[in-house]
Amino acid sequence: MSTTLRSGPMRSSPVESPAGPACGGEVGQASIELVALLPLTLLIGLGILTLLASHAASGQAAAAAQAGAMALIQDADAREAARAALPGAARRRATISVDGRAITVTVRPETQLGFLANALSATASADAGPEPR
Repeated sequence: MSTTLRSGPMRSSPVESPAGPACGGEVGQASIELVALLPLTLLIGLGILTLLASHAASGQAAAAAQAGAMALIQDADAREAARAALPGAARRRATISVDGRAITVTVRPETQLGFLANALSATASADAGPEPR
């Protein structure tokens, strides 16, 4: 038996990954899964932000109702005090009603999902107590 050595350019064989030859197809599959799940991920993120906005609206409504009740106790304009207690952006999304010595404030959250704004609106009420004698 004789062995012949040839000189010339070396040809490299394709390098196999530790996972085997099927690994190349899995990278494509992962890309497709990422593209398919991206809208779902964005929708979940938007939902979380909407719930956070609803929680903020709840705190804003409670603070405004308390400010309105304190104004009623001091014989001041309760509606104006409640509106002043709200942040500027929430003032246009709020409804304030005064009934005797009680005040109710409803704030709709600022959300990109407009159809949820009314469903997630927050309402808070405060009572200034009985009429002073």
